[in-house]
Amino acid sequence: MQININSDKTIDRNAGLDEHVQSVVNNALHRFGEQITSVEVHLSDNVGQKSVDGDNRVLMEARVTGYKPIAVSDHAATLHQSIGGAADKLKRALDSALGRLHDKDKRHAADPVVATADTDEDEQ
Repeated sequence: MQININSDKTIDRNAGLDEHVQSVVNNALHRFGEQITSVEVHLSDNVGQKSVDGDNRVLMEARVTGYKPIAVSDHAATLHQSIGGAADKLKRALDSALGRLHDKDKRHAADPVVATADTDEDEQ
């Protein structure tokens, strides 16, 4: 899984922040393995836009093989909190989406084949 980190001009990016993002995303999404090809992470600090949930916003978008991209965002008082919150939301969204996809595949595989059987009633 490739993790691409982007930030706006209000975020002071450094190696420690990038490592933190990589670690949080990998820990949250490791169980999805090869199903996820890439994750886009967008970090921003809405200094001028005070929100009830906090100034820091993280948007994460996962590209899943055979499925449309799944995106979530989180606002929090600190950047680290919003990174963790977005990763948790993305994990739940992937659980839901891939679980539905898996259930749909299981249902189709379990559909009984309707067979017509000859009965002896016609002969009587």
